[in-house]
Amino acid sequence: MRKTNFIQKSSVLFIATVLSLFFIGCSSDDDDDEYGNWVESSTFDGNSRANSVSFTIGTKGYLVTGYDGDDYLSDTWEYDSEGDFWKEKAPFPGTARSGAVGFSINGKGYLGTGYDGTNKLNDFWEYDPTTDSWTQKADFAGTERYGAIGFAIGNDGYIGTGYDGSEQKDFWKYNVASDTWEQSVGFGGQKRQNASVFIIDDIAYIGLGIHNGSYEEDFYSFNGSTWTRLTDLDDDDDDDDDYEILLSSGVGFSLNGLGYITTGISGAITTESWSYDPTTDTWDELPVFEGSARQNASAFTFPNKAYVLMGRSGSYYFDDVWEFRPDELENEDD
Repeated sequence: MRKTNFIQKSSVLFIATVLSLFFIGCSSDDDDDEYGNWVESSTFDGNSRANSVSFTIGTKGYLVTGYDGDDYLSDTWEYDSEGDFWKEKAPFPGTARSGAVGFSINGKGYLGTGYDGTNKLNDFWEYDPTTDSWTQKADFAGTERYGAIGFAIGNDGYIGTGYDGSEQKDFWKYNVASDTWEQSVGFGGQKRQNASVFIIDDIAYIGLGIHNGSYEEDFYSFNGSTWTRLTDLDDDDDDDDDYEILLSSGVGFSLNGLGYITTGISGAITTESWSYDPTTDTWDELPVFEGSARQNASAFTFPNKAYVLMGRSGSYYFDDVWEFRPDELENEDD
């Protein structure tokens, strides 16, 4: 009997040990550390809003125009990324609007296109932070539109895609020195509005958006003279990818040689976040954006920092600001 009890107790102990190791293993798998942390920064001092223009100059970010659910806006705000505070600047003198685009070149910011609640717009403006003043420049040469994308490559600005009554796919180049526009080389992608763009090493990466009610899956790079089609953003059985990134009204930014896409509409508003590596033409899913799900947010990109801010969820408009730290472990409690 004593021998039998010993065997029974040993068997129970062995099974308990195996189960313990099994659950510890499962717990370790579930708790794998993920890099990519979102940290809330200083709340925006102005009205909550979405569809604003954002650009960066040096260590300062600028947020201009937008819509707060009641009014189209024309205020200008400066964010100090080193001091983490906001300061109101000279108001934008053009028509109050949302859905415009912006970029910066040689220490100045540029803003154009958009929608004022009645009219689509094609006017174009320059902001000089040294004098805190706005100057109207040559009108955008394409059709009046909103929901376009704007970016700078070197000393040239570009505006393309968007909605002028139907989705568009044309791109136009702005020459700062001559204050003139010319149509850029042809874009072979699909028409779209509310696409996303980010810049890495003077190359623009463009994709996403919506056309005829469907999400676009094609993805391109543009170096100012040549468009190159990259791996599509869908999870196709014929491809080697294992992801599907189909959304509109998301926000793009770049940091430390990688591109990022977060928030937007993918059937519903989302907090999903993705990183893109141009050296391998591949995407990785990241920890989700820690703020509320939203669309039509804005972003600031600095050499060592990036922020996502504003946006809306239905009729609710946000005024929060989130810093993304790619090299920190995810921490939902900070």
